[in-house]
Amino acid sequence: MKYNELTVTANKDRKRKGRGISAGQGKTAGRGTKGQGARTGKKLRAMFQGGQRALVQAIPKARGFKSLKSPAQVVYLDHLNAFAGKTADNFTLFEGGYIATPFHTVKVILRGELTEKVTLKVQGASKSVQEAIAKAGGTFEKIDTPLKKSTKEAESTDK
Repeated sequence: MKYNELTVTANKDRKRKGRGISAGQGKTAGRGTKGQGARTGKKLRAMFQGGQRALVQAIPKARGFKSLKSPAQVVYLDHLNAFAGKTADNFTLFEGGYIATPFHTVKVILRGELTEKVTLKVQGASKSVQEAIAKAGGTFEKIDTPLKKSTKEAESTDK
């Protein structure tokens, strides 16, 4: 590609409507013929439907609160028996198929019983789980949610 073949749209002139037939947007200037939209000074609100009851008015308002924070991924205590004598963190739980992604919050809750010694390093665990881990001889450490490595950083280091 050559410099003179570049198509630059930054310096494009605006359309001048209503400046004669040869300009391409003359006469009705894109407003069609006759009717409410063709007249000057008539602005309609965004949801106006020609006097018909608007859909926005017909649907009840969604009240309440919806949190944008994604809920924690749940892992049960009896799943940790698979990590006997090892460390269970977001990545090992992901590799074992217990969670969908290692980059979201993980919380371990009580179900079943822990028979093996496990070192647990996740974002949360219920008090009963912490007690069960300590009873089995393991440890629990609360860590931050791991962040994805930026693809831009990876590209810049490759060069």
